[in-house]
Amino acid sequence: MPFSFCHWSDPYPSFGSMANEHSATSKFHQMESKRRRFAWILCASGLCILFYAIGSWQSSSGVSNKVGCRSISPSSASAAGLDFQGHHPGGFNRTSLATTDFPACDLKYSEYTPCQDPRRARKFKKMMLKYRERHCPKKNELLHCLIPAPPKYKNPFWWPQSRDYAWYDNIPHRELSIEKAVQNWIQVEDDRFRFPGGGTMFPRGADAYIDDIDALVPLSNGDIRTALDTGCGVASWGAYLLNRDILTMSFAPRDSHEAQVQFALERGVPAIIGVMATEHIPYPARAFDMAHCSRCLIPWNKYDGLYLIEVDRVLRPGGYWILSGPPIHWKKYYKGWERTQDDLRQEQYEIEDVAKRLCWKKVVEKGDLAIWQKPINHIECVQSRKVYRTPHICINDNPDSAWYKKMETCITPLPEVRSPEEVAGGALEKWPERAFAVPPRIRSGSVPGITVQKFHEDNDLWKERLENYKQIVPPLTKGRYRNVMDMNSNLGGFAAALVKYPLWVMNVVPAEPARDTLGVIYERGFIGTYHDWCEAFSTYPRTYDLIHADGVFSIYQHRCDISDILLELDRILRPEGTVILRDTIDVLAKVQSITQRMRWKSQVMDHESGSFNPEKILVAVKTYWTAQLTQQQ
Repeated sequence: MPFSFCHWSDPYPSFGSMANEHSATSKFHQMESKRRRFAWILCASGLCILFYAIGSWQSSSGVSNKVGCRSISPSSASAAGLDFQGHHPGGFNRTSLATTDFPACDLKYSEYTPCQDPRRARKFKKMMLKYRERHCPKKNELLHCLIPAPPKYKNPFWWPQSRDYAWYDNIPHRELSIEKAVQNWIQVEDDRFRFPGGGTMFPRGADAYIDDIDALVPLSNGDIRTALDTGCGVASWGAYLLNRDILTMSFAPRDSHEAQVQFALERGVPAIIGVMATEHIPYPARAFDMAHCSRCLIPWNKYDGLYLIEVDRVLRPGGYWILSGPPIHWKKYYKGWERTQDDLRQEQYEIEDVAKRLCWKKVVEKGDLAIWQKPINHIECVQSRKVYRTPHICINDNPDSAWYKKMETCITPLPEVRSPEEVAGGALEKWPERAFAVPPRIRSGSVPGITVQKFHEDNDLWKERLENYKQIVPPLTKGRYRNVMDMNSNLGGFAAALVKYPLWVMNVVPAEPARDTLGVIYERGFIGTYHDWCEAFSTYPRTYDLIHADGVFSIYQHRCDISDILLELDRILRPEGTVILRDTIDVLAKVQSITQRMRWKSQVMDHESGSFNPEKILVAVKTYWTAQLTQQQ
């Protein structure tokens, strides 16, 4: 009996002359049953192939991506059409700009730092530098305009050339080149700045200074990976430590010296606006292998040793604290420092006393350098409280808590150990093995919901995602981007996947106890900070080349206005910088509608696993424009 594709014959044939042929009828019915099943299979397979072909055609031809009954149309430019290349420093893009809902701010806001605005800071007390802490604008004070680049802005030099040079027009401040001329911080050469690598306490250059430290403590064997530089200047110490695979979080207050953190970031060196005042610095406990102060002007001996106690909190067991400048080597420098010998002698005695009460051991004092080491556990320190009653051991459920939390004059307790030789919290692998070794906090089960297996799965996931990113953002791993930010870093998998490329990642962890993984990130040998994205980030405008965000807008969409977060991203993103956002299609639809009013070119793309995944990826490029072009229009 013949049949056609997707057509089924009558299942009840006439019996006529076959009524008496029972066996033949039975055989006939079995054949019919087989034919019907075969027809079903052929039809279902054909429909699957047809719908797959239609879906593939829609993806390749730029048809709107659809999920259920909702759709979001990508930008008219394809992914390949987005301009990821840096603006050529020799000329200027004169393309006219379309009218947008968000106007350009006045040029006076070109270096606006909302939470460290000097005008707002004047309202706060100067005692203990309270006025230089974060003081963010209220919602009705927020700017709803785009921060302009200076009229002759050029994209920065690529690394490693950027370590030594920056365009004068990008940061038109000569103050440091004059004020610090003798100390070789910075020099002006025609249309650019040059950074000779000098510093107040290292006139022979940062490299020679670091060699002096290396002769006293090991910097090149992988034990030291993360460092903290307090009062960093233009971050030359951190810049030259990169040659030794040491990643430094450098910070300095806004306007202590004009634009010092801005210069650091323009050079492609990690830095953030920050100050040691009355609140914890925004890092977890046991984060840094080494901390450093080179004439940073922090009163370490004052306020019952409060600032050294804070360094102790963020220093890893066995970590080093390095001090150069007042009062070290005071017999040689006291005249230049315009201080009396008695005053400097007393200051050093008080610093030594605080260090002893913190159970630190003085490793060496040689020339301009003094180095202390934190103990690997607190067995002896607890016992010593019978002798040193202050500072006492803190009673604190969460030593990592650091966002808008007041400092205390008590020692942050280390995790308990079973023997004097055991490293509290667990020993770390040497770098670079540390990047992918299971962090002690995960190994011990102290991070809720994160197991060793999930850690390995997260690493595999980000390796896969990076391969996809390399296709949709071709310059990602080719030197185009230097300063990278991950707005919701989780376990640091994105930074780890990028570890072999010439860039660094500022890993940001939302300032919520339920999401606190920043300690894990530091144990992997990366750096980062706590932050609440309902507020501005502690950096200058135009300081990041690439910003990545995984689920950030889903986290914050009911807490604050998405447009305020996007305007903040526009502020800190360099012209022609790139943004990669991962989120649900509904959230990205809202985000893209706002970015279209911000002079960004954007494209929504499928998840790397395919079009059926409700999570999508938005890639956007901030267009090049300057204050001068806006005024002409």
